[in-house]
Amino acid sequence: MLEDYDRHSAYYAPDVEQSKLESREGDHFRVFLRFRRHKVITVVLNTEHEVRYFRDAPGRAHSRSSAVRIAEVVNAGKSDEREKTPGNDDGFMWRMETWWRMEERDGGVYVQSEVASLTRDIPTGLGWMIKPFVTDIPKESLTFTLQATRKAADALRTRR
Repeated sequence: MLEDYDRHSAYYAPDVEQSKLESREGDHFRVFLRFRRHKVITVVLNTEHEVRYFRDAPGRAHSRSSAVRIAEVVNAGKSDEREKTPGNDDGFMWRMETWWRMEERDGGVYVQSEVASLTRDIPTGLGWMIKPFVTDIPKESLTFTLQATRKAADALRTRR
């Protein structure tokens, strides 16, 4: 399920608005994800990730995802939609690393996820608008991601 990147926009909607597997060589993936998050304002980001999966032992694996490109989208979904040049944007997110650990045990699968994301300094006077992205969104996004992963995995399991 985690490797089914073409369906991440279904598994992780509405946070992941678009998803596409761009390439795969064994356990190495290149992935496009479009994130949309609303909190006071709406931020849309086009991102590309390099993802590697590692089989650690029978029933144990981990992955690491590195965002190699993050571009803020202006006027998303409108005819004048465009990307801001990475580095010349509002700095909501300019780096992102994600680690997953999976272990099959006790008749199920334990999943752990960690995410480190970096933002730029908040411009003076805009703290009221941008601070929720910096302080609240990371925890909310991680909680949502783990819940959505469980929901999607349960749905796949019941179909089998």
